[in-house]
Amino acid sequence: MTPPTKFLILSDTHNFEHDASKAYPLCQPMPKVNVVLHCGDLTYIGGLPSYRKALKMLDRFDAEFKLVIAGNHDVSLDGEYWRASLGKEDDPDEHDKAVELMTGRDAEAANVTYLTEGLHTFTLKSGVSFNIFVSPYQPEFCNWAFGYKHNEDRWNIPPNADIVMTHGPPQGSLDVVRDSHLGCAQLAKAIEKTRPLLHCFGHIHEGYGVDLKNWDQEGGKKDGEQLPVKFSRAGIDGPGGRLMLKRGESTLMINAAIMNDHNKPENAPWLIELPLSGD
Repeated sequence: MTPPTKFLILSDTHNFEHDASKAYPLCQPMPKVNVVLHCGDLTYIGGLPSYRKALKMLDRFDAEFKLVIAGNHDVSLDGEYWRASLGKEDDPDEHDKAVELMTGRDAEAANVTYLTEGLHTFTLKSGVSFNIFVSPYQPEFCNWAFGYKHNEDRWNIPPNADIVMTHGPPQGSLDVVRDSHLGCAQLAKAIEKTRPLLHCFGHIHEGYGVDLKNWDQEGGKKDGEQLPVKFSRAGIDGPGGRLMLKRGESTLMINAAIMNDHNKPENAPWLIELPLSGD
């Protein structure tokens, strides 16, 4: 029997630098995993030195795959936004340089795969494969990058996505700030339609946590496969949790923002053990 696939999930690291003398969870030794998922906001405001810092941070993780998307703060990775927002001191070529950095030799040396919006398939050495749909976009937010109009329905997630990784949350799931849900309503509908096993995101620091979303039976897969899942906070001593996922009937929601609502890296990455099928 193939062992479960181990995912380490984090987001909103915002120029985080490892310092073993500090007590932050991300400064502690991290477990070896199969896949690292970073849900965006590597930096505070882009910049090539900050992307290099992010790659250095990611290089520390021991994983077969390290899959990374941008977030609204990674401004120069959004070419359309960057060209439209150039200031007098901005480099018009920084977008191209940033993409080259995140996909070139430095990224390869850190074993980082930078993903753009769409469906991607990966196969582990164990033979286990998974489909992951990713997107850095979220409803427009304070004129940051990767924004779209709040009433725009831009989501068309393929039905064979096992995992969805977005920067922003769906409305109603780990997205509350001051009693208001700030997630995307259209994304929530798309997730309910697709019903992936796992949806991970960040963006809303206040929403950090785990939630199991159980869908109505209508539209679900009959006799869906029951999958035992373990979850815990990496870098923090203490028991984790267990739950049962059922394909087509439930989705594990993860808000993995490392920064808290005071922009301190006090939240731990999530360690998820998820059984996946091979080819």
